[in-house]
Amino acid sequence: MRRITVFGATGSIGESTFDLLMRQGGREAAQVVALTGGRQVARLAEQARALGAEVAVTAYDDCLPALREALAGTGIEAAAGAQALIEAADRPADWIMSGIVGAAGLVPGFRALRHGTTLALANKESLVTAGPLLLAEARAHSARILPVDSEHSAVFQALVGEDMAAVERIIITASGGAFRDWPIEKLAKATVAEASTHPNWAMGQRITIDSASMFNKALEVIETYEYFGVDASKIEVLVHPESLVHALVGFADGALMAHLGAPDMRHAIGYALNWPERSHLPVARLDLAQIGRLTFRAPDLDRFPALRLAREVMATGGLAGAAFNAAKECALDGFIASRIGFLDMAAVVEETLAQLSSCGGLGKAPGSLDDVLHMDAEARRVARQIIDTRT
Repeated sequence: MRRITVFGATGSIGESTFDLLMRQGGREAAQVVALTGGRQVARLAEQARALGAEVAVTAYDDCLPALREALAGTGIEAAAGAQALIEAADRPADWIMSGIVGAAGLVPGFRALRHGTTLALANKESLVTAGPLLLAEARAHSARILPVDSEHSAVFQALVGEDMAAVERIIITASGGAFRDWPIEKLAKATVAEASTHPNWAMGQRITIDSASMFNKALEVIETYEYFGVDASKIEVLVHPESLVHALVGFADGALMAHLGAPDMRHAIGYALNWPERSHLPVARLDLAQIGRLTFRAPDLDRFPALRLAREVMATGGLAGAAFNAAKECALDGFIASRIGFLDMAAVVEETLAQLSSCGGLGKAPGSLDDVLHMDAEARRVARQIIDTRT
Protein backbone atom coordinates (compact mmCIF):
# COMPACT_ATOMS: atom_id res chain seq x y z
CA MET A 1 0.00 0.00 0.00
CA ARG A 2 1.45 3.37 -1.01
CA ARG A 3 2.20 5.99 1.61
CA ILE A 4 0.85 9.38 0.50
CA THR A 5 1.19 12.95 1.75
CA VAL A 6 -0.70 15.98 0.46
CA PHE A 7 0.67 19.48 1.06
CA GLY A 8 -1.99 22.15 0.57
CA ALA A 9 -4.84 19.69 1.04
CA THR A 10 -7.55 22.33 1.46
CA GLY A 11 -6.63 24.37 -1.63
CA SER A 12 -8.00 23.77 -5.12
CA ILE A 13 -5.23 21.31 -6.03
CA GLY A 14 -5.52 19.57 -2.68
CA GLU A 15 -9.29 19.23 -2.95
CA SER A 16 -8.97 17.66 -6.40
CA THR A 17 -6.31 15.29 -5.05
CA PHE A 18 -8.56 14.39 -2.12
CA ASP A 19 -11.43 13.70 -4.52
CA LEU A 20 -9.30 11.32 -6.58
CA LEU A 21 -7.92 9.52 -3.51
CA MET A 22 -11.44 8.97 -2.19
CA ARG A 23 -12.65 7.72 -5.56
CA GLN A 24 -9.74 5.27 -5.68
CA GLY A 25 -10.62 3.70 -2.36
CA GLY A 26 -9.52 6.22 0.27
CA ARG A 27 -7.93 4.72 3.36
CA GLU A 28 -8.51 1.22 1.98
CA ALA A 29 -6.29 1.93 -1.04
CA ALA A 30 -3.58 4.17 0.40
CA GLN A 31 -1.90 4.90 3.71
CA VAL A 32 -2.11 8.66 4.12
CA VAL A 33 0.81 9.98 6.11
CA ALA A 34 0.15 13.70 6.34
CA LEU A 35 -2.30 16.34 5.18
CA THR A 36 -1.45 20.02 5.51
CA GLY A 37 -3.52 23.15 5.05
CA GLY A 38 -4.04 26.73 6.13
CA ARG A 39 -6.88 28.24 8.12
CA GLN A 40 -9.64 25.92 6.92
CA VAL A 41 -9.04 23.60 9.87
CA ALA A 42 -12.54 22.13 9.92
CA ARG A 43 -12.11 20.98 6.33
CA LEU A 44 -8.57 19.77 7.00
CA ALA A 45 -9.82 17.69 9.91
CA GLU A 46 -12.67 16.32 7.80
CA GLN A 47 -10.21 15.20 5.12
CA ALA A 48 -7.87 13.70 7.71
CA ARG A 49 -10.68 11.68 9.26
CA ALA A 50 -11.91 10.46 5.89
CA LEU A 51 -8.46 9.31 4.79
CA GLY A 52 -7.22 8.14 8.18
CA ALA A 53 -4.17 10.40 8.07
CA GLU A 54 -1.40 9.97 10.62
CA VAL A 55 -1.02 13.73 11.10
CA ALA A 56 -2.82 16.92 10.04
CA VAL A 57 -0.83 20.15 9.98
CA THR A 58 -2.02 23.74 9.76
CA ALA A 59 0.49 26.35 8.69
CA TYR A 60 -0.81 28.76 11.36
CA ASP A 61 0.06 28.32 15.04
CA ASP A 62 -3.08 30.11 16.20
CA CYS A 63 -5.23 27.49 14.40
CA LEU A 64 -3.78 24.57 16.35
CA PRO A 65 -6.35 24.55 19.20
CA ALA A 66 -9.23 24.42 16.71
CA LEU A 67 -7.53 21.63 14.76
CA ARG A 68 -6.90 19.60 17.91
CA GLU A 69 -10.53 20.00 18.93
CA ALA A 70 -11.75 18.93 15.49
CA LEU A 71 -9.58 15.79 15.65
CA ALA A 72 -10.27 14.92 19.29
CA GLY A 73 -10.79 11.22 19.81
CA THR A 74 -9.63 10.20 16.32
CA GLY A 75 -6.04 9.33 17.19
CA ILE A 76 -4.86 11.65 14.40
CA GLU A 77 -2.00 13.88 15.47
CA ALA A 78 -2.45 17.65 15.09
CA ALA A 79 0.43 20.07 14.52
CA ALA A 80 1.02 23.64 13.39
CA GLY A 81 3.64 26.01 12.05
CA ALA A 82 6.52 26.05 9.60
CA GLN A 83 8.57 23.51 11.54
CA ALA A 84 5.63 21.12 11.66
CA LEU A 85 5.35 21.34 7.85
CA ILE A 86 9.01 20.37 7.56
CA GLU A 87 8.55 17.51 9.99
CA ALA A 88 5.60 16.29 7.93
CA ALA A 89 7.83 16.36 4.84
CA ASP A 90 10.42 14.31 6.73
CA ARG A 91 7.94 11.48 7.26
CA PRO A 92 8.71 8.87 4.59
CA ALA A 93 6.10 8.68 1.83
CA ASP A 94 6.04 7.13 -1.64
CA TRP A 95 4.03 9.91 -3.32
CA ILE A 96 3.73 13.51 -2.21
CA MET A 97 1.53 16.21 -3.68
CA SER A 98 3.22 19.61 -3.43
CA GLY A 99 0.14 21.82 -3.62
CA ILE A 100 1.12 24.71 -1.34
CA VAL A 101 0.81 28.00 -3.22
CA GLY A 102 3.81 30.33 -3.41
CA ALA A 103 7.36 30.24 -2.08
CA ALA A 104 6.02 28.68 1.14
CA GLY A 105 5.99 25.33 -0.67
CA LEU A 106 9.71 25.42 -1.45
CA VAL A 107 11.25 24.02 1.74
CA PRO A 108 8.74 21.16 2.31
CA GLY A 109 9.25 20.00 -1.29
CA PHE A 110 13.02 19.96 -0.90
CA ARG A 111 12.81 17.98 2.33
CA ALA A 112 10.44 15.43 0.82
CA LEU A 113 12.90 14.66 -1.99
CA ARG A 114 15.45 13.42 0.53
CA HIS A 115 13.42 10.24 0.94
CA GLY A 116 13.67 9.31 -2.74
CA THR A 117 9.96 9.90 -3.11
CA THR A 118 7.85 10.81 -6.13
CA LEU A 119 7.02 14.50 -5.83
CA ALA A 120 3.92 15.57 -7.76
CA LEU A 121 4.79 19.23 -8.25
CA ALA A 122 1.93 21.71 -8.46
CA ASN A 123 4.00 24.36 -6.67
CA LYS A 124 5.45 26.06 -9.74
CA GLU A 125 7.37 28.50 -7.56
CA SER A 126 9.80 25.72 -6.58
CA LEU A 127 11.14 25.47 -10.13
CA VAL A 128 10.93 29.21 -10.78
CA THR A 129 12.94 30.15 -7.70
CA ALA A 130 15.29 27.18 -7.35
CA GLY A 131 14.94 24.95 -10.40
CA PRO A 132 18.56 23.73 -10.71
CA LEU A 133 18.81 23.08 -6.96
CA LEU A 134 15.50 21.20 -6.87
CA LEU A 135 16.38 18.98 -9.82
CA ALA A 136 19.84 18.31 -8.39
CA GLU A 137 18.28 17.34 -5.06
CA ALA A 138 16.00 14.88 -6.84
CA ARG A 139 18.93 13.32 -8.70
CA ALA A 140 21.00 13.05 -5.52
CA HIS A 141 18.31 11.00 -3.79
CA SER A 142 17.00 9.07 -6.83
CA ALA A 143 13.68 10.87 -6.42
CA ARG A 144 11.29 11.73 -9.23
CA ILE A 145 9.48 14.99 -9.90
CA LEU A 146 6.26 14.76 -11.92
CA PRO A 147 4.73 18.02 -13.21
CA VAL A 148 1.15 18.75 -12.17
CA ASP A 149 0.51 22.13 -13.80
CA SER A 150 -1.85 21.23 -16.64
CA GLU A 151 0.50 22.67 -19.27
CA HIS A 152 3.61 20.89 -18.04
CA SER A 153 1.79 17.62 -17.51
CA ALA A 154 0.60 17.96 -21.12
CA VAL A 155 4.16 18.52 -22.38
CA PHE A 156 5.42 15.64 -20.25
CA GLN A 157 2.81 13.32 -21.76
CA ALA A 158 3.53 14.50 -25.32
CA LEU A 159 7.20 13.68 -24.82
CA VAL A 160 6.70 10.06 -23.73
CA GLY A 161 8.93 7.95 -25.96
CA GLU A 162 10.35 11.01 -27.74
CA ASP A 163 13.93 12.27 -28.06
CA MET A 164 14.39 15.73 -26.56
CA ALA A 165 17.00 16.43 -29.24
CA ALA A 166 14.19 16.37 -31.80
CA VAL A 167 12.11 19.01 -29.99
CA GLU A 168 11.99 22.30 -31.89
CA ARG A 169 9.52 24.15 -29.70
CA ILE A 170 7.17 23.86 -26.76
CA ILE A 171 3.92 25.83 -26.86
CA ILE A 172 1.99 26.38 -23.66
CA THR A 173 -1.48 27.85 -23.85
CA ALA A 174 -3.20 30.51 -21.78
CA SER A 175 -6.90 31.21 -21.47
CA GLY A 176 -6.18 34.94 -21.27
CA GLY A 177 -7.93 35.11 -17.93
CA ALA A 178 -10.74 37.40 -16.89
CA PHE A 179 -9.52 40.34 -18.98
CA ARG A 180 -8.52 38.69 -22.23
CA ASP A 181 -11.05 40.75 -24.23
CA TRP A 182 -10.92 43.97 -22.23
CA PRO A 183 -9.56 47.10 -23.94
CA ILE A 184 -6.16 47.93 -22.50
CA GLU A 185 -7.27 51.37 -21.28
CA LYS A 186 -9.86 49.70 -19.00
CA LEU A 187 -7.35 47.46 -17.21
CA ALA A 188 -5.99 50.21 -14.98
CA LYS A 189 -9.37 50.36 -13.22
CA ALA A 190 -9.92 46.61 -12.93
CA THR A 191 -11.10 45.58 -9.46
CA VAL A 192 -10.05 42.65 -7.30
CA ALA A 193 -13.50 41.09 -7.68
CA GLU A 194 -13.33 41.35 -11.48
CA ALA A 195 -9.85 39.81 -11.57
CA SER A 196 -10.91 36.96 -9.26
CA THR A 197 -13.36 35.39 -11.72
CA HIS A 198 -11.92 32.98 -14.27
CA PRO A 199 -13.89 32.23 -17.45
CA ASN A 200 -12.88 28.54 -17.62
CA TRP A 201 -11.08 27.20 -14.56
CA ALA A 202 -12.19 26.88 -10.94
CA MET A 203 -9.15 27.98 -8.96
CA GLY A 204 -8.16 29.90 -5.84
CA GLN A 205 -8.23 33.70 -5.81
CA ARG A 206 -4.48 34.26 -6.06
CA ILE A 207 -3.88 32.03 -9.07
CA THR A 208 -7.03 33.38 -10.74
CA ILE A 209 -5.72 36.94 -10.46
CA ASP A 210 -2.31 35.74 -11.67
CA SER A 211 -4.10 34.30 -14.68
CA ALA A 212 -5.75 37.63 -15.42
CA SER A 213 -2.38 39.42 -15.28
CA MET A 214 -0.57 36.57 -17.09
CA PHE A 215 1.88 36.32 -14.21
CA ASN A 216 0.78 32.72 -13.83
CA LYS A 217 1.76 32.07 -17.45
CA ALA A 218 5.03 33.93 -16.95
CA LEU A 219 5.87 31.59 -14.07
CA GLU A 220 4.94 28.63 -16.26
CA VAL A 221 7.27 29.78 -19.03
CA ILE A 222 10.15 29.79 -16.55
CA GLU A 223 8.97 26.47 -15.14
CA THR A 224 9.05 24.97 -18.66
CA TYR A 225 12.58 26.28 -19.15
CA GLU A 226 13.80 24.77 -15.88
CA TYR A 227 11.99 21.42 -15.91
CA PHE A 228 12.47 20.40 -19.53
CA GLY A 229 15.88 22.01 -19.99
CA VAL A 230 15.09 23.57 -23.36
CA ASP A 231 16.45 26.85 -24.67
CA ALA A 232 14.22 29.78 -23.78
CA SER A 233 13.84 30.63 -27.46
CA LYS A 234 11.99 27.34 -27.99
CA ILE A 235 9.20 28.21 -25.54
CA GLU A 236 6.12 29.92 -26.92
CA VAL A 237 2.81 31.10 -25.47
CA LEU A 238 -0.53 31.14 -27.28
CA VAL A 239 -3.79 32.57 -25.98
CA HIS A 240 -6.39 29.83 -26.37
CA PRO A 241 -9.75 31.00 -24.95
CA GLU A 242 -11.36 27.54 -24.92
CA SER A 243 -8.69 26.08 -22.55
CA LEU A 244 -8.97 22.66 -24.18
CA VAL A 245 -5.50 22.39 -25.73
CA HIS A 246 -3.15 22.55 -22.76
CA ALA A 247 0.18 22.41 -24.59
CA LEU A 248 1.79 21.41 -27.87
CA VAL A 249 5.25 20.06 -28.67
CA GLY A 250 6.79 20.69 -32.08
CA PHE A 251 9.39 18.32 -33.50
CA ALA A 252 12.16 18.50 -36.07
CA ASP A 253 9.98 16.87 -38.73
CA GLY A 254 7.38 19.63 -38.43
CA ALA A 255 4.89 17.54 -36.44
CA LEU A 256 2.95 19.06 -33.54
CA MET A 257 1.77 16.82 -30.69
CA ALA A 258 -1.10 18.41 -28.79
CA HIS A 259 -2.67 17.41 -25.48
CA LEU A 260 -6.41 18.12 -25.25
CA GLY A 261 -8.74 17.74 -22.32
CA ALA A 262 -11.49 19.47 -20.37
CA PRO A 263 -10.29 22.30 -18.07
CA ASP A 264 -10.17 20.08 -14.98
CA MET A 265 -7.02 19.75 -12.86
CA ARG A 266 -7.90 16.15 -12.09
CA HIS A 267 -6.45 15.31 -15.52
CA ALA A 268 -2.92 16.30 -14.53
CA ILE A 269 -3.24 15.25 -10.88
CA GLY A 270 -4.64 11.85 -11.87
CA TYR A 271 -1.88 11.29 -14.39
CA ALA A 272 0.77 11.98 -11.73
CA LEU A 273 -1.09 9.91 -9.13
CA ASN A 274 -1.34 6.84 -11.36
CA TRP A 275 1.90 7.26 -13.36
CA PRO A 276 3.26 5.32 -15.21
CA GLU A 277 -0.16 3.76 -15.75
CA ARG A 278 -3.36 5.47 -16.88
CA SER A 279 -6.50 4.94 -14.83
CA HIS A 280 -10.10 6.01 -15.26
CA LEU A 281 -10.62 9.62 -14.19
CA PRO A 282 -13.96 11.34 -13.45
CA VAL A 283 -13.45 14.12 -15.99
CA ALA A 284 -15.58 15.24 -18.93
CA ARG A 285 -14.94 13.62 -22.31
CA LEU A 286 -14.60 16.11 -25.14
CA ASP A 287 -17.14 16.12 -27.96
CA LEU A 288 -15.10 17.80 -30.69
CA ALA A 289 -18.00 17.90 -33.11
CA GLN A 290 -20.04 19.85 -30.58
CA ILE A 291 -17.11 22.13 -29.76
CA GLY A 292 -16.75 22.84 -33.45
CA ARG A 293 -13.67 25.05 -33.42
CA LEU A 294 -10.55 25.88 -31.43
CA THR A 295 -9.07 29.37 -31.58
CA PHE A 296 -5.59 30.71 -30.89
CA ARG A 297 -3.93 34.10 -30.93
CA ALA A 298 -0.59 35.58 -29.97
CA PRO A 299 -0.48 37.28 -26.56
CA ASP A 300 -0.33 41.07 -26.50
CA LEU A 301 2.85 41.92 -24.60
CA ASP A 302 1.63 45.46 -23.98
CA ARG A 303 -1.36 44.05 -22.13
CA PHE A 304 0.68 41.30 -20.48
CA PRO A 305 4.16 42.66 -19.61
CA ALA A 306 4.66 39.72 -17.23
CA LEU A 307 5.54 37.56 -20.26
CA ARG A 308 8.28 39.99 -21.30
CA LEU A 309 9.62 40.04 -17.74
CA ALA A 310 9.77 36.23 -17.73
CA ARG A 311 12.03 36.34 -20.81
CA GLU A 312 14.31 38.80 -19.03
CA VAL A 313 14.42 36.57 -15.95
CA MET A 314 15.46 33.54 -18.01
CA ALA A 315 18.15 35.60 -19.77
CA THR A 316 19.51 36.78 -16.41
CA GLY A 317 19.36 33.38 -14.73
CA GLY A 318 20.75 32.76 -11.26
CA LEU A 319 18.61 34.25 -8.52
CA ALA A 320 16.44 36.32 -10.86
CA GLY A 321 13.62 33.76 -10.67
CA ALA A 322 13.54 33.97 -6.87
CA ALA A 323 13.40 37.78 -7.03
CA PHE A 324 10.73 37.72 -9.73
CA ASN A 325 8.44 35.40 -7.80
CA ALA A 326 8.88 37.20 -4.47
CA ALA A 327 8.14 40.59 -6.04
CA LYS A 328 5.13 39.13 -7.83
CA GLU A 329 3.71 37.73 -4.59
CA CYS A 330 4.13 41.09 -2.85
CA ALA A 331 2.57 42.95 -5.77
CA LEU A 332 -0.37 40.55 -5.71
CA ASP A 333 -0.80 41.15 -1.97
CA GLY A 334 -0.80 44.88 -2.68
CA PHE A 335 -3.47 44.57 -5.35
CA ILE A 336 -5.71 42.34 -3.23
CA ALA A 337 -5.40 44.86 -0.39
CA SER A 338 -6.36 47.65 -2.86
CA ARG A 339 -3.06 49.41 -2.24
CA ILE A 340 -2.04 49.34 -5.91
CA GLY A 341 -3.90 48.97 -9.19
CA PHE A 342 -4.02 45.99 -11.51
CA LEU A 343 -1.42 47.33 -13.94
CA ASP A 344 0.80 48.44 -11.06
CA MET A 345 1.63 44.81 -10.28
CA ALA A 346 3.89 44.42 -13.31
CA ALA A 347 5.42 47.84 -12.67
CA VAL A 348 6.30 46.86 -9.09
CA VAL A 349 7.93 43.62 -10.23
CA GLU A 350 9.90 45.35 -12.98
CA GLU A 351 11.14 48.07 -10.65
CA THR A 352 12.11 45.49 -8.01
CA LEU A 353 14.17 43.55 -10.54
CA ALA A 354 15.81 46.75 -11.76
CA GLN A 355 16.82 47.80 -8.23
CA LEU A 356 18.19 44.38 -7.33
CA SER A 357 20.05 44.13 -10.64
CA SER A 358 21.77 47.47 -10.03
CA CYS A 359 23.03 46.13 -6.69
CA GLY A 360 24.63 43.13 -8.42
CA GLY A 361 24.28 39.42 -7.70
CA LEU A 362 20.89 38.89 -9.35
CA GLY A 363 22.36 36.61 -12.01
CA LYS A 364 24.59 34.70 -9.59
CA ALA A 365 23.82 30.97 -9.42
CA PRO A 366 22.57 29.99 -5.94
CA GLY A 367 24.90 27.69 -4.06
CA SER A 368 22.22 26.54 -1.65
CA LEU A 369 18.58 26.91 -0.74
CA ASP A 370 19.64 29.55 1.79
CA ASP A 371 20.79 31.78 -1.09
CA VAL A 372 17.35 31.48 -2.66
CA LEU A 373 15.56 32.26 0.60
CA HIS A 374 17.83 35.26 1.18
CA MET A 375 17.02 36.67 -2.27
CA ASP A 376 13.34 35.96 -1.68
CA ALA A 377 13.43 38.03 1.53
CA GLU A 378 15.42 40.85 -0.07
CA ALA A 379 13.08 41.08 -3.07
CA ARG A 380 10.07 41.23 -0.76
CA ARG A 381 11.69 44.05 1.20
CA VAL A 382 12.34 46.06 -1.95
CA ALA A 383 8.90 45.34 -3.46
CA ARG A 384 7.13 46.44 -0.27
CA GLN A 385 9.07 49.68 -0.25
CA ILE A 386 8.05 50.33 -3.84
CA ILE A 387 4.40 49.61 -3.01
CA ASP A 388 4.60 52.01 -0.06
CA THR A 389 5.69 54.80 -2.40
CA ARG A 390 2.69 54.12 -4.66
CA THR A 391 0.11 54.00 -1.88
